Amino acid sequence: MSSDLPLLIHNASILQPDSNLVLGDVYIQNGTIQAIAAELNANEFSGSRQTVKEIDATGLTLLPGVIDPQVHFREPGLEYKEDLFTASCACARGGVTSFLEMPNTRPLTITQAALDDKLKRAAEKCLVNYGFFIGATAEILPDLLEANPVCGIKIFMGSMHGALLIDEESLLDQIFSKGDRLIAVHAENQARIRDRRQQFE
Repeated sequence: MSSDLPLLIHNASILQPDSNLVLGDVYIQNGTIQAIAAELNANEFSGSRQTVKEIDATGLTLLPGVIDPQVHFREPGLEYKEDLFTASCACARGGVTSFLEMPNTRPLTITQAALDDKLKRAAEKCLVNYGFFIGATAEILPDLLEANPVCGIKIFMGSMHGALLIDEESLLDQIFSKGDRLIAVHAENQARIRDRRQQFE
């Protein structure tokens, strides 16, 4: 059965914008919800039950796909932990239809070339929608503002080590003062983290 067939879901507990659940049917065509009602018949939409894919969702809850804006998948470089295929399988299983992934892979996603590599891998392996952050480093590479497509810049002010850690105010000022990209921040104070670790060692 073709995946682009119209879809009619029956007997679902449908999550509403006001957080209430209502029991009913949902008709979807061309990726868009066309109708929601207590009861829908496939013949109303196609004239033939053979041209509409139907799913009985009795006992199941139907809700919008979740967007996870911060994931740490491990490809490339750390695939023994997880890769884009297994991670996107877990997303689909849990109702996550889109994810935005962080740059701390190996190599780090700090250049257009590294981003292109991730995008190619994702196109071949991912079962859900995806986007990637580009990581800021102390070098403040031109790709930070020029690489595309990215969902934003990721800055680790703390809880990080290596090239992705930026805990100098002058460098942070340079990054925040340029461009208009969304910036996601790990906003910890790295000096305080070091001090606290020493207290408990």
